[in-house]
Amino acid sequence: MEKRVSIQRRLLLAAVATLALGAVSSAQAARFGFADDAGKYAEDGGAAYFSDLRSTGGTENRITILWDPDRPLAVLDQGFLDRSLPVAAAKGIRVVLHVYPLGPTAITTKPDAAADFAAFLAKLAKAYPQVREYVVGNEPNQPRFWRPQYSPAGRALAASAYVDLLAKSYDALKDVDPAIRVIGLGLSGRGNDIPFATSNASTSPVRFLRDLGAAYRASGRTLPLMDELGLHLYPRSDRDSVAAGDRWPRAGLVNLARIKQSLWDGFAGTGQSTVEGGLKLRVDEIGWQATVPAGRRDAYHGRETAAATSESAQAANYAKVIAMAACDRSISALYLLHLRDDPDLERYQSGIRRADGSPRPAYAAVRTAVAKAKKGCAGGRYVGWKHANGVLGAKARFGLGARLASRLRSSWSFNVTAAEESSYVAAVFPAATPRATVRRLASKQSVGAVMTTIGRVRADYNPRVRFPRRSLRPGRYVYAVRLRASMNPRRSSVLVSGAFLVR
Repeated sequence: MEKRVSIQRRLLLAAVATLALGAVSSAQAARFGFADDAGKYAEDGGAAYFSDLRSTGGTENRITILWDPDRPLAVLDQGFLDRSLPVAAAKGIRVVLHVYPLGPTAITTKPDAAADFAAFLAKLAKAYPQVREYVVGNEPNQPRFWRPQYSPAGRALAASAYVDLLAKSYDALKDVDPAIRVIGLGLSGRGNDIPFATSNASTSPVRFLRDLGAAYRASGRTLPLMDELGLHLYPRSDRDSVAAGDRWPRAGLVNLARIKQSLWDGFAGTGQSTVEGGLKLRVDEIGWQATVPAGRRDAYHGRETAAATSESAQAANYAKVIAMAACDRSISALYLLHLRDDPDLERYQSGIRRADGSPRPAYAAVRTAVAKAKKGCAGGRYVGWKHANGVLGAKARFGLGARLASRLRSSWSFNVTAAEESSYVAAVFPAATPRATVRRLASKQSVGAVMTTIGRVRADYNPRVRFPRRSLRPGRYVYAVRLRASMNPRRSSVLVSGAFLVR
């Protein structure tokens, strides 16, 4: 208790000290950089790499640090950090440390692992006070980096275990310096939500955030978990454009609204702020693999295993994502994955330079896009967002069902759809039923209904809502349906048809 009070007091002092800067920082344009360890390992301490990064207009470099649970206080790359961090600073590059365990079960198989990891973060923060931002964890919704995702019975486990790690990490870093920025998760935009999948049993970002919010509420914690949410928003396929995005409950960059809504669903009214309360989003990995021209193939080895996009399409995508980030004030920073290609074709060729150092078309595209972004959103059309209280994209098509009902008198149905998974209760009411009674539709036993049915709606599907085949007395009736969001049943939408006549 004494330690928690100490952390709260220090956080309050830090907030007071920065209050005058709040309005400025909230409107600050997104920063740009790269997620790449090349500078850390370079023999020159990263001098050439950091200069190249700076020449793109970028100002930040996210560097990975792996934690070994068998040597919990050992900084595995200490020599490289000692050499490269001063060089980065001299080149005007701010370094962000991305820290996560060596193996996917490192936290979940040892009782004190989360505390040991937090102690390691505190050691890093004391050893490198010039580093002011830490990404804690890496894609905990993916089994490659966090296991188990599910129990043998299929119950989701990952978020409830990760929330403890993030809480301990936040407290440890803030205890060293309350001004340190804690970026949580590095959440993957992908996930299949299949507990018994033969491979890659993973969790979608929307469901992971729901589970994270539930675990946070259940913990009784009142301090935040993070200052920002880190996101890895790769395309479904490297041949997809930025605009393609991904299907709910996954997310691409164009689907950030569903991430914002998931944060609100999970954390609204708690000690963890949401986007509306000032939480920032950091896209700390995004990239498209590009093909290698035949004339540059000698700089690579191995065999390509993915369907890469063209170099011109990669350039267009990078320019687009930078412009999008500049127009969304909730995005604090965006990092492209790799400045230069990995020469192993089985890995990731997403760089704006090829493995031999020659610039791809994306190099010039990024420089131009970053220069424009630093001037603000093109046209001043900033993204606006407000949380929804109803079901996203809830719609019903009553017309056809009503016309059929008036003719057949025994076939009662209509279509319903939503942009997110939801459940529904539908009913037929006499048209004379008070509107307030119709809109209170809540269960199969709804007062005044002559027929009811229940079901589920998958996101972006258009199922037919069917009632029992039975005759209705001649008269006027209305259809009504209440949809409830599966991720937050407190969000619901009621849709009511116009009156139709049964003769």
